[in-house]
Amino acid sequence: MLKDITIGQYFPLNSVIHRLDPRVKLLYTFVFIIFIVVSNNFVSLAFCVACALAVTFISRVPLKTVIRGLRPILLVIIVTSLLQIIYVKTGVPLISFWKIKITSGGILEAVFITLRISFLIVMSTMLTYTTSPTSMTNGLDRAFSPLTKLGIDFNIVTMIMTIALRFIPTLIEEVDKIISAQKSRGADFESGNIFKRAKMLIPLFVPLLFNSSRRAYELAYAMTCRCYNGGKGKTTMNLLKYKTNDWIATFLTVVFVLGVILLNIKFGEYNAQFTFNAAV
Repeated sequence: MLKDITIGQYFPLNSVIHRLDPRVKLLYTFVFIIFIVVSNNFVSLAFCVACALAVTFISRVPLKTVIRGLRPILLVIIVTSLLQIIYVKTGVPLISFWKIKITSGGILEAVFITLRISFLIVMSTMLTYTTSPTSMTNGLDRAFSPLTKLGIDFNIVTMIMTIALRFIPTLIEEVDKIISAQKSRGADFESGNIFKRAKMLIPLFVPLLFNSSRRAYELAYAMTCRCYNGGKGKTTMNLLKYKTNDWIATFLTVVFVLGVILLNIKFGEYNAQFTFNAAV
C-alpha cells in the first residue's frame, strides 16, 4: 500500500507537459479542479474526463503509475459510491430488499461521483508528476508575487509546501524500511484483526519521528549554510518566461472553461430517470 502512494513524486520525462511553464500547469490544475466539480451532467463530465486523459497521454507518464496513484483512495471511492447507491432514491427502482432500495438514479450518481473524484485526484497528482520541486517553487513564487505588495511573504509558504511535497516519498520510503527492519526481527504486521494490526503500527512512530526530526535539522542546517533568508533578494537560475507552447496551453485552458460552461448550460443538470429510460 505504501508503494502505491505516488503523490509528490516527479517523473523526469521529456514531454510537452513537462516543458510547460509551471504557472500554466498550476493554472490548469486549479481550473480543472473547480470545473470538474462545477460540471453538472454527464456530457460536461465526459468533456473533463477526455481533457484529463489527453493531458495524461501527452505527459507520457505510465498509465499503470497513474492507476497506482488511485489505490490509496480506493476505499474512499468505494464507500462514497455505495452511499450514493443506497441513499439516492431517484430514477427507476431496480432492486429492493429489506430496507434497501437500489434505483437507476443511485447507480448513475455513484458513477458520476466516482469519475469526478478519480479524475480530480489524477489531475492533482499529474501536477507533481510533471513538475520538479524547483520549478514548482518558482512557479508558486511568481504566481503569488503580487501578494508581496500587501506585506505577505509568500515565498516562505511556497517553500514549506514544496518541502512537504518533496518529503512525502522520502517518508514513505522511510516507513517501508522501518517495517522491513522490524519484520526481520520477528514483528508481525499482517496477522490478526484490524485493531491488532493498527496497534502493531504504533512502534513505527518513534523511529519515524526521530528520523524525520534528524532530516529536518539537516535540511535547516544546509539552508542556513547557504545563507537562505526567504524571498528577500532571491534570484533563480532559470527565469520563467512564457513561450509559444505556454500561450497555446493557456488558450486551451480558456477553451476548456468555456466548453464546460456551455455544456452545463446546454444540457443542464442530468435527470437520472430520463437518462436511464433513454438508455433502455
